[in-house]
Amino acid sequence: MLSLKGIESGYGESIVLRQVHFNMEPGQVVCLMGRNGVGKSTLLRTLMGILKVRGGSIYWDGKEVTRWDSAKRARAGIGYVPQGRDIFPQLSVKENLVLGLEMAPKGTKSFPEDVLAMFPVLQTMLKRQGGDLSGGQQQQLAIARALASRPKLLLLDEPTEGIQPSIVDDIRDVIIQIKNQGDTGILLVEQSEEFVRSVADYIYVMDKGAIAMHGKPEELDFASFEHYLTV
Repeated sequence: MLSLKGIESGYGESIVLRQVHFNMEPGQVVCLMGRNGVGKSTLLRTLMGILKVRGGSIYWDGKEVTRWDSAKRARAGIGYVPQGRDIFPQLSVKENLVLGLEMAPKGTKSFPEDVLAMFPVLQTMLKRQGGDLSGGQQQQLAIARALASRPKLLLLDEPTEGIQPSIVDDIRDVIIQIKNQGDTGILLVEQSEEFVRSVADYIYVMDKGAIAMHGKPEELDFASFEHYLTV
């Protein structure tokens, strides 16, 4: 479904990603691990078209999309929840959710009930402003909004960071539910070994802007790459 070949990307004159090779199958949950500053978020931003590719190629669903802009990638089925969530705090929960329909398939007029059912707490807060929600509730809102477009691939950048444990469990349950449905792949940036083990089909570990290790959770000895995860 997704293939990166020799990707290089960065900010200004600075190159962050260096010869990144990466593959992902339909419906997989793939986790991207590594210390802060090694390029994980940069990789997601490059995949979404926010950052331009300096070298290499991106293939999505059988097509080369290296030069596509963010809107075209979103319409092709890539959803994105950035670190920090980026909801609209002055809009209501319902208005935030409806914005997710902008990239939904033609003919979609209302927010999908099955997606809303994944986040029961949001159903009780539809009239509240997004900025009045807790951090965990805002994260759930951001994920629900991204799912409204029925993406084939969902990019999640550290969705559990700074979130209370009960909502972390809720987010885990949603990821597992999406995984079991088999329609949407998830590329997840995550630091928690326990969380990764509970959801991942495959793991990539980054260091200094490149892939340092990769494999299935049951094949990888987490102790062998602990130095890639600690400061």
